[in-house]
Amino acid sequence: MARFQRRVRVPVPAEALFDWHVNDGAFERLTPPWEHVQVTHRTGPLREGMRATMRVGVLGPLAPPWLGPKWVAEHVDVDPPRGFIDRQVEGPFSKWEHQHRIDADGDDAAWLHDDIEFEPPLPPLGRVGTPIVRAKLERMFDYRHAITVGDLAAQRHLRSRAGGGRRTLAISGASGLLGSALVPYLTTAGHDVRRLVRRPPERDDEIHFDPATGHLDGAALAGVDAVIHLAGENVGDGRWRADKKRRILESRVEGTRLLADALAAHGDGATLVSASGVGYYGHRGDELLSEESGPGAGFLAEVCRVWEDAATSAARAGVRVVVARIGVVLTPDGGALEKLRLPFSLGLGGRIGSGDTWMSWIGHQDAVRALALLALDRSVAGAVNVVAPHPVQNRTFVRKLAAVLRRPALVPLPQGAAELMLGHERARELLFTSTRAHPGRLLDLGFPFQHLDLEPALRHGLGRRAPSR
Repeated sequence: MARFQRRVRVPVPAEALFDWHVNDGAFERLTPPWEHVQVTHRTGPLREGMRATMRVGVLGPLAPPWLGPKWVAEHVDVDPPRGFIDRQVEGPFSKWEHQHRIDADGDDAAWLHDDIEFEPPLPPLGRVGTPIVRAKLERMFDYRHAITVGDLAAQRHLRSRAGGGRRTLAISGASGLLGSALVPYLTTAGHDVRRLVRRPPERDDEIHFDPATGHLDGAALAGVDAVIHLAGENVGDGRWRADKKRRILESRVEGTRLLADALAAHGDGATLVSASGVGYYGHRGDELLSEESGPGAGFLAEVCRVWEDAATSAARAGVRVVVARIGVVLTPDGGALEKLRLPFSLGLGGRIGSGDTWMSWIGHQDAVRALALLALDRSVAGAVNVVAPHPVQNRTFVRKLAAVLRRPALVPLPQGAAELMLGHERARELLFTSTRAHPGRLLDLGFPFQHLDLEPALRHGLGRRAPSR
């Protein structure tokens, strides 16, 4: 029998730490992106005897999780706020028991102790399997504890800004890169979430929203405190032919206008947080850009400008409108990091062009927490740069990513080759536009960034420990 133990101090009372684990979404928040776990069935919220059935994707992104082994876990010894135990009922291990113990540390902090007893499959192979499992657990609990501390610290800051109480939020793009993490972040904080979906609703927490046909039941937004609008055609995928560019523009403008009009008619004090991008500023070289900086030139700059203008009907009707100009979100689940991870892991990465272009980035979880703050802090209106405080040039990004992956970065991508692969306009706008944005308004709000610098953000998202550890 093997044992793994870790603990972390969390700056909230023991009761709040226990409640966070009990609320919907905690499992999703605690699952690292590289684990590829799919929950197929739950018997209810966390309570004595509750069971969850999962499929574990042992081949990572090479195969869907449903091809992996089945794992059935049962919650036992549930003792609020002292903790609970997860016990494997069926699964790949000969034995697995995970004790979550919570000890108060004064009135405003608590220690979370994770104590796991396990026996790898096929006990004769335990001598080989145990070190492998330990290494995976070290990596996993680096991530889990960072999420737990970061989420609860951000939620405490949000309560100080916006007050307590349960809120109701509607989210478009809830299954996308940001929305899929934002939903469980909000539900673990105790809020209600309604998903805006293009297909006919299948659940009580879904609202039919189809910008292409102009369909939205505005009355369903009555009682919603805030709408966070994230849906839109993916900019990074596919050639920028005329029909693709039209979809990029129309998916953003029509959806925003539809929501703005509905909130103007039915919102009754609701907030609209409409996503935009730092592409609004266009190519600006080394210029440090604040929220007051004007729009730039180019296709994406024009898309962002028109996109933001589409929310004005709600603002004219008295709806609080926040425009979130989001930078490059760092996660292996999508976006730039997903595309760069494989070539850099193979040692085929390098600077893009001259390496001089500025990248305004933000960690995945910081982006999610910032969107929640903008939705619920009623002192905020207008444009907000959702980026980390320390943008980097491409040559620095390349060097940091290669160091985290422990690979060389000696294969540059010339601008001509990039334009040949992606098309001239798409390559110029996505790879060679230099945007150095500053999160002045988030800093003014005291937003608790978890990752101020690039390398720790990359290590967290990719699950790579620093060499000294």
